[in-house]
Amino acid sequence: MNYLIVGLGNIGEKYKNTRHNIGFKIVDFFSKKWELKFKKQIKLKSEIAKGKVENKKVYLLKPSTYVNNSGIALKACKDFFKIEISNILVIVDDVYIPFGEFRLKKSGSSGGHKGLMSIEINLNTQTYNRLKVGIGNAESEELSSYVLKDFSKDEEKNICKIINRALDIIYLWLQYGIDIAMNKANIRKKKG
Repeated sequence: MNYLIVGLGNIGEKYKNTRHNIGFKIVDFFSKKWELKFKKQIKLKSEIAKGKVENKKVYLLKPSTYVNNSGIALKACKDFFKIEISNILVIVDDVYIPFGEFRLKKSGSSGGHKGLMSIEINLNTQTYNRLKVGIGNAESEELSSYVLKDFSKDEEKNICKIINRALDIIYLWLQYGIDIAMNKANIRKKKG
């Protein structure tokens, strides 16, 4: 069976450390951990890494279409590599989830996220796995400028810990399935 892990983000050095690029960051770390090398695939509008993770054949995808058109690249790769929708995991930033928290879901609406809207349109479904990574709330700031800002210095101190937790969740999803991975991912921090 083939698996596709899709990190959403924007291409280019100026976006590298922005909140919107947390999906790219996570798949970059995943590729290093499992020694998978990204290569540009112009026809598939993506950078793709492929290889084995334990006993699973895995493709990592970073769309080169920018976040808002991610569905175009995802659909092209899904079709080209013949991957079932149930074997796709999209990693995406979410401003409505507290910084550093996760929500792993089997389906749902885009919640206004244009990258997820593009995926829904191109896959013609809202039923696909997504790992939402909390990037904090924009509060009074314009949403579009907030997601394109770099993480604060305080937030940067926690990024490696957040990414490592995401890698654990992805591994659980690959090895044991969505339900077990959801139990690990969907734990809310206690307030106070």
